[in-house]
Amino acid sequence: MNPVDCIDLIRYPINQAGPDRARIIESTKQAITEDGCAVLKGFIRAEAIAALVAECDRVAPFAHRNFGHTNVYFSKDQPELPTDHPARQFYPRSNAFVPADNLKDDSGLRAIYEWEPFAPFIQEVLSERLFYRYADPLADVVVNLAEAGGGFPWHFDTNNYTVTLALQNAQEGGVFEYSPHLRTSTDENYAGVSAVLNNDRRLIKSLNLEPGDLQIFKGRYALHRVTPLIGPRTRYVAIFSFADIPNMVGSPERTRQLYGRVLPVHLERAGRRNDQLKD
Repeated sequence: MNPVDCIDLIRYPINQAGPDRARIIESTKQAITEDGCAVLKGFIRAEAIAALVAECDRVAPFAHRNFGHTNVYFSKDQPELPTDHPARQFYPRSNAFVPADNLKDDSGLRAIYEWEPFAPFIQEVLSERLFYRYADPLADVVVNLAEAGGGFPWHFDTNNYTVTLALQNAQEGGVFEYSPHLRTSTDENYAGVSAVLNNDRRLIKSLNLEPGDLQIFKGRYALHRVTPLIGPRTRYVAIFSFADIPNMVGSPERTRQLYGRVLPVHLERAGRRNDQLKD
């Protein structure tokens, strides 16, 4: 599938220099600056969504499902910490990811991710000087799927920037909730994390994303979750990932949790980050 055929380039002419593109960049940039999150409604044309959902249906059998309990950092329990520390709060997790190596050269989702104008547009709205496609062969572009009773508990992302494309919603539930700018590259803000985990609604925002919506989100700094789903229809979201240093891949522990396996590259590049935040 050609990205030109599925992106609404009349509404979002991201491939053409000019005042319309500049306006979109400025409004998106403002939302990210203020909220760590921007949504481009109807980024994908309605008539193209069915083909992308069909692609998700085809690769869904390759999803890695991991049912268990996790904390917001996807880390192991640390008994030396107080019992009320956020790193010691574990929540049920039932979610599934299709690893990126299942999205081959004929993938419409991969075509969007690798389309030449796409990454520069994302880079501009994020105001980043250094910007690279995620180099992880299991995680550069993936399909997240969730079924009835599933969802995703509170967590921080491994990647600095995550770009998601909503493709299919469940009948009910699946609301995206987040607490923007909750931590920084030098401050974990455990008190703020604890407040969100205790459902302090003053710190929490909600989004109802519809099929075709593109979300640009600084998920490494914003605690976020997807509320439990209701009904038989699978929720599909494509995730496009980027980083601010080249050759970045996920940590071995986090990669194994999300995708069920690690590759030699994950072991070779472990620990190559420019911050000390917990994953």
